[in-house]
Amino acid sequence: MKILGISLGTKNGNNDTMCRVALEAAREKGAEIEFIHLFDWDIRPCTGCVACSRSLVMGKGMVCTVKDDFHALYEKIIEADGVLFVDPIYESGASGLFHIITDRMGPGHDTGMMLMADGKLKEQGKEGLNPRYFRQKALSFVGIGGSDWAVRVETDHRMFALSPGWKVVNNEYFSWCKDVIMQDDKIARMQEIGRNLVDAAQDMIDKQMIIPGSEEYDPWQGKDGACPHCHGNAFYIFPGTDHVVCELCGLEGRLKLVDGAFRFENDPSIVPNGLPEHAHDILPGKMAHGQDIFENEGRLMDLFKDPEFQARKKHYTEVCEPTPSPSK
Repeated sequence: MKILGISLGTKNGNNDTMCRVALEAAREKGAEIEFIHLFDWDIRPCTGCVACSRSLVMGKGMVCTVKDDFHALYEKIIEADGVLFVDPIYESGASGLFHIITDRMGPGHDTGMMLMADGKLKEQGKEGLNPRYFRQKALSFVGIGGSDWAVRVETDHRMFALSPGWKVVNNEYFSWCKDVIMQDDKIARMQEIGRNLVDAAQDMIDKQMIIPGSEEYDPWQGKDGACPHCHGNAFYIFPGTDHVVCELCGLEGRLKLVDGAFRFENDPSIVPNGLPEHAHDILPGKMAHGQDIFENEGRLMDLFKDPEFQARKKHYTEVCEPTPSPSK
């Protein structure tokens, strides 16, 4: 049993401290612990080259053209049974560094895409992807902010778990927390979050749980969210209607006012049988999404050979040159 803590704040600041609070509690429950201060690692932005999705589509395995520490970070996460992210809140949502690692997870680490690639590799008589990539994993997230402007962070954080389809145990934020190390209730909550992560990870180990087949498993230990599927609290409301889509998992339905409170309701006219089968965080939805990407990438590769496509690209490329970086 191993719990990995990842802090994305200033060195030895509040995020590092609170991450270690949770890790200490995890160790007291018998877990091996490891701590990463992510700013010590070379993590670069995704360039949008789509090599990751194309390599999976073509049955070449997992590829990324950015040569930095992200693959090593991914392997550390894969090795762990539970992972805790503690992240500073600058502008209501997750930090820029957190967005970068979420982007880097992208299609190249999406379980639906990886399962399709695994099948293609085996069809070619090659070794498939490492089976441990398909192990279910427990994640928790904590955002720490210095004011009360923080509600976006829950959705931002949980997006990291979306591509792999890993399970979230706790996902919350602390407001007005410049002095969080002196707030005993927050210390106690971090300790509880550490213990919850150990319990969830151990349960997954005991059940030898893998991502396929774990769609109904929910280790959630936070407050019930507005979305009945992923516990998310952010929705896009289609203008002039009560039709909403969860910004996190993609579940669609109706937002109704019941006994003075808003409630999400499934609607068979939007989602057949009222089931969240197309939700992006479970395998049926991921496989459908992956199939779309497979087909779209295939069409795009063919499009590059089209004379009209080439002419349009040439025309707009010649409209203007990019301004060079002043530091290079």
